[in-house]
Amino acid sequence: MRDRFAALALVLLVAGCATATDTTSPETTPGISDGATSAARSAVAAAPPTVEVTELLTGLNKPWDVAVAPDGTLLTGQRGGGFVARRPDGSVTTPAADLSDLYVSGETGLMGIALDPGFASNRRVFTCQGHRSDGPIDVRLLSWTVDPEWTALTRTGVVLSGLPSTGGRHAGCRILPAPDGTLFVGTGDATIPTAPQDPHSLGGKVLHIDTDGSPAAGNPDPASPVYTLGHRNVQGLSFRPGSGQLYSVEQGTHRDDEVNALVPAGNYGWRPDLEPGRYIEAVPMTDTDRVPGAREAVWSSGTPTLATASGSFLLGPDWGEWSGALAVGTQQGEKVMLLGLTPDGLGVERQASLLDGRYGRIRTVSGQPDGTLLVTTDNGDDDVVLRLTPRP
Repeated sequence: MRDRFAALALVLLVAGCATATDTTSPETTPGISDGATSAARSAVAAAPPTVEVTELLTGLNKPWDVAVAPDGTLLTGQRGGGFVARRPDGSVTTPAADLSDLYVSGETGLMGIALDPGFASNRRVFTCQGHRSDGPIDVRLLSWTVDPEWTALTRTGVVLSGLPSTGGRHAGCRILPAPDGTLFVGTGDATIPTAPQDPHSLGGKVLHIDTDGSPAAGNPDPASPVYTLGHRNVQGLSFRPGSGQLYSVEQGTHRDDEVNALVPAGNYGWRPDLEPGRYIEAVPMTDTDRVPGAREAVWSSGTPTLATASGSFLLGPDWGEWSGALAVGTQQGEKVMLLGLTPDGLGVERQASLLDGRYGRIRTVSGQPDGTLLVTTDNGDDDVVLRLTPRP
């Protein structure tokens, strides 16, 4: 990490945080496979915005997600267990929490974190985690409350259980609060061949639920939490500013990470059950032959994959022409990719990147109302939470 910091010329310390400026050059559009969309082929490289990079938290181990409270407190969790909070004055606490049933394996552990839209009054926090008990291992969405001093999270219930888990692969699990107070949850298929296309499985889906875990009003099946199906491993969810269109970011196999525009009951074409009982990853991410009516991706990485791990839209005028673009965290790509969508939201017209290789693997990007972008890294050694501030 010391060499990486030197490369970034971290020369200014403000309130205990290292700050630098990033002006990464335009990226070359990745090679596009036969299964990629025409919209992805037409994307052109463009000059990225200039950003100031500030380190908010250091010395972490795989901080999977990050959320910010109304008072400015930042909350993150380490995938292997444990919460960390940074107060507005820069002080750091490690809130106590009962994680005795946390299951950590492969890609599974303490994952998504989101604050209840009514957090200012109820102080409720939602998390997604691998769960181990006397019964089968699964992934669960839990609710907590946190005290005003951020010293302890107290578990208040299981919102949703039974998200599949097999050995820790393809666990999801992104949580997105909606403006109406409901929750969207992106899940992985747990490498179960039939899960993505099985409407009765919670794996390989985007779910839409109330905060008590019941299906949200307006779901395609009123008795089911399933909102969309045919996904491999949903890692990001975000609403586009202005239109309110919901997008998912999904990890591909050896090719074709995807960004998808979600519609109720939409099927996004992942069907790895080519042979009975076997999980076949050689099939297309969007298999229009075997999944009639499958919806094409808005963007696809082609070959090789970048391991897209999150997505969030940039907010505020200081981003200039990139205001409203989709930021995507990439693990193998080791950068924050910026995708400027077409006006109809069904294609990509330009792209660029930030932080190329300078902080290693990028897990979460989270656009903030104040116009900044929070970023977490996923290296497993001295990971950080960053704040990117656009500088016009």
